[in-house]
Amino acid sequence: MAKEKQLLLAYYGDDFTGSTDALEFLSRAGIKTVLFINAPSKDRLRQYEGLQAIGIAGMSRSMKPDDMGKELKEAFSALKKSGARHVHYKVCSTFDSSPEIGSIGKATDIGAKIFENSFIPLLVAAPKLGRYCAFGNLFAQMGIGSKGEVFRLDRHPSISHHPLTPMKESNLALHLSKQTTKNIGLFNLLDVDLPKKDAEKALKNIQEKGSEVILFDAVYQNQMAKIGSLIDSQANSTPFFSVGSSGIEMALGEYWQETGKLQRGKEWNEPGEVNSVLVGAGSCSPVSREQVAFAISQGFGEIALETYEMVKTNDLKSLLSKYVSEAVLKLKEGKSVIIHTNCADEPEKEKVLAYLKKSGFSPEEIRDKTAKLYGESLGEIIKQVVLETKLQRVVVAGGDTSGFAAKALEIEALEMIAPLSPGAPLCKIHSENKKIDGLEINFKGGQVGDEDYFEVVRSGKYLSN
Repeated sequence: MAKEKQLLLAYYGDDFTGSTDALEFLSRAGIKTVLFINAPSKDRLRQYEGLQAIGIAGMSRSMKPDDMGKELKEAFSALKKSGARHVHYKVCSTFDSSPEIGSIGKATDIGAKIFENSFIPLLVAAPKLGRYCAFGNLFAQMGIGSKGEVFRLDRHPSISHHPLTPMKESNLALHLSKQTTKNIGLFNLLDVDLPKKDAEKALKNIQEKGSEVILFDAVYQNQMAKIGSLIDSQANSTPFFSVGSSGIEMALGEYWQETGKLQRGKEWNEPGEVNSVLVGAGSCSPVSREQVAFAISQGFGEIALETYEMVKTNDLKSLLSKYVSEAVLKLKEGKSVIIHTNCADEPEKEKVLAYLKKSGFSPEEIRDKTAKLYGESLGEIIKQVVLETKLQRVVVAGGDTSGFAAKALEIEALEMIAPLSPGAPLCKIHSENKKIDGLEINFKGGQVGDEDYFEVVRSGKYLSN
């Protein structure tokens, strides 16, 4: 029997849209990749011929440290058993985290116990996504795949006001030091631009100073392959563990292409337009709000979820059925349809908050309850609409929303069909439900895209090459 080829990389994504982001950059590097909802068995992996990388779409970004502990020990152990050359804990490119929620430090500590690293690389910069790290400080463009202004993270109009983990510190080493006791070193921009041998020596010197985690700066795309070379040189007979954004996939992919280990990524054909697209939007970021408003102004049929009714009803199924019927009717009229959680309506939000507070829920419990309720409801609505129509393409907007919706949609795995906007590819669903299997779906984070994003997805036009 022929020996199975070693996987180049296996990753766990701390939220759903972040997981599809990594799927895109691996696929575009020419690496056949499948993203799974749960850790796949070896028998499951054998169903995908020529597989070179795998991902698990997780939700640890919204978990408490104790819950992360159980989740990540199991996931990392499964990924270690895959025998991949690299195992990556994939985090958001804006490093959303805190000691209480989505602790990247906690994930790093767990990884350190499971993997046999000499140090753990931390690469958050992703120039293609408008994420730049200079002397340890992270800068982020307003909107991924747009031409927005670049802000230091603690001054970013959206990220610094994130409802769950507002980023008040741009220095990533300082931010991470509140989540782990590990010594954090910095491979700065001056080190990155050194000749190869000098860069290797600089990296060794940082290690010898006792650094257990080493943060890599990067502001230009042409710096990524060099960083990939330094990270890949650390991998040996056991999987090498790293933490970071999809910059890890970019860096390793570009290095492997540069050295001939991979062929250059294939040319992707535009997927083409469809008559109608169905959008389920749960994100409340300013970027997503503008996209929802713009789509409606351009003729998308609107269904605003009555979130107060959803929270207090004893018959959610009937309420969701009403939305399904409305969506099906609008689609049959030839319209694209956008179903959203009405997060721009402040009186509606206040009613929900007051009702749940009166019912005895804490602010943290309210966040968790509503995120799950809205995400699962959007997923269920989309599924029922797909079952009743010949819909070909759907969009889900929002990181937490995407995770809950994906499970409601009975998704088992995803493969990339084509790039649309950086970090948000168009994908094909694998599902045991034959009416869901093969459906085209686009998961997008709150920061992704220009105002016409949903129409671009319908038209199937590239936002980037």
